[in-house]
Amino acid sequence: MTRSVHRTRRTLRLAGAGAAALLALSACSSSSDTTGTSTGRDTSASPKLSGTVTVFAAASLKESFTALGEKFEDRHPGTKVSFNFGGSDTLAANITGGAPADVFAAASPKTMALVTGKEGTAGTPATFVRNRLEIATVPGNPHQVASLKDLTKSGLKVVLCDRTVPCGAAAQKALDAGRLKLTPVSYEQDVKGALTKVELKEADAAVVYRTDVRAAGDKVAGVEFPEAAEAVNDYPIALLKNAPNAEAAKAFIALVRSAEGQKVLSAAGFLKP
Repeated sequence: MTRSVHRTRRTLRLAGAGAAALLALSACSSSSDTTGTSTGRDTSASPKLSGTVTVFAAASLKESFTALGEKFEDRHPGTKVSFNFGGSDTLAANITGGAPADVFAAASPKTMALVTGKEGTAGTPATFVRNRLEIATVPGNPHQVASLKDLTKSGLKVVLCDRTVPCGAAAQKALDAGRLKLTPVSYEQDVKGALTKVELKEADAAVVYRTDVRAAGDKVAGVEFPEAAEAVNDYPIALLKNAPNAEAAKAFIALVRSAEGQKVLSAAGFLKP
């Protein structure tokens, strides 16, 4: 009788231990499943971008940024990139004056400083490309312009960007490096304005960026000059402090700075930062 009772107790203890083990295993499995599901949610939780990204950008970025805007819209259905291209100083004044924008891409650190000086950016601007000057002449270069000094020839109609914009400041720096003085027939408010004068044959030559010469194709001829090495411009880009669509703006800036974005910019003639 006693032996039978001991056997029964032993059986119950074993059964209890087994049940406990099964419960522990089940809990572990359940915890593991929950963790896995949670991890899966976290990795796919990137927010869907939507709405308009407003980008204020230097005129010389028009072709390359337009192409990048199209890539961005294709990659993020439901988004639209709206551009305002112009002279960097004018764009900076618009931004500090309260114009709604998400991103500012300037053609020089000096013009970006007009915005950062008033705490208009979110974070520190980053240089994403560089650009150098080139002479644009009418097709065929009939006046045989071969150097920056040739632009000082009597009777030659030359156009420069205004000195307040980066391309004009760079041109003046190049002229100073060559110890040259030049009186243009007009000063234009941005680099596209200067280039257009040559394309329309209203001017014989203009000092612009090499990216603009490349973008113009056979509408102009390009002439490189050594003084341009003394006036290379860094281009900074920044998220604006009061950006209406900050998340999408960050994604656009990331595209510009990515290998894919740099490939587009390099093909346009920009130099790596």
